[in-house]
Amino acid sequence: QVQLVESGGGLVQAGDSLRLSCAEASASILSSYAMVWFRQAPGKEREFVAAITWSGGNTAYADSVKGRFIISRDNAKNKVYLQMNSLKPEDTAVYYCAASRRFLPTGASEYDYWGQGTQVTVSS
Repeated sequence: QVQLVESGGGLVQAGDSLRLSCAEASASILSSYAMVWFRQAPGKEREFVAAITWSGGNTAYADSVKGRFIISRDNAKNKVYLQMNSLKPEDTAVYYCAASRRFLPTGASEYDYWGQGTQVTVSS
């Protein structure tokens, strides 16, 4: 059973940067999984943000974050990261990481394991 724990969220101002981390808490090896970041703002559906293959060789981004966010992973540390730059108020949401055995899925239903989320709030 994969247990994911997100960290690094917080309250920042527009234009600031944050780095989110996703760690595995039950000794499962994340290197077998594609990993993703989704986000959900109040009253909105969960939205794809970025995904990375098990090796880190392929990535995918939502158009709304392309050029500002970078997803990466360190399989030796069993962690996945989301570097968020030039943050905007519309980036405010709870950010979730998830794991999938598929290649590079971007749909929420394709992910098998989810963390509890970390809140990111961007003030204007």
